[in-house]
This record gives sequence, C-alpha cells and structure tokens, in this order.
Amino acid sequence: MSGEAVIVGAEIAAGHDGSAELVLRLRYPNGGEGVIVLEAEKGLELMAVCGAAHLEELAGQSWRRLLEGTCST
Repeated sequence: MSGEAVIVGAEIAAGHDGSAELVLRLRYPNGGEGVIVLEAEKGLELMAVCGAAHLEELAGQSWRRLLEGTCST
C-alpha cells in the first residue's frame, strides 16, 4: 500500500436535513479506516475529478483527489 490514505468505499446517505451526502470510507497506511462525509455538490465534483461515473470507481483513488477541483470561489 502507498504511504497515503485511499478511498476504499463510497455510498450515498441522507444528511441531517434530508439532502443527499456522499460518505467515503478511507483506509490509512497503517490499516485503520475512517469516514468523510461530503455535501452532494462536493461529491459530484470529486466524481468528476476522478473521472468516475459510478461510486465504485472511486475505490483506489488517493484521498488527495478530495482537494482537486474543490477550491472554486
């Protein structure tokens, strides 16, 4: 495994206000896992940056992809 966290799973969930959110599961180099929740708009931006048409295609992507293309003003 590389020296950085990678996305190992993704699913759509309802947020506290009922809107859709993208829940990402990350695996860290030490084998631990964590969860990141993105608003729908940011989730769609992540999928575009990764060239993913389906959630399964996010698996294996570096966590750094979260930073790409999400800094628009």
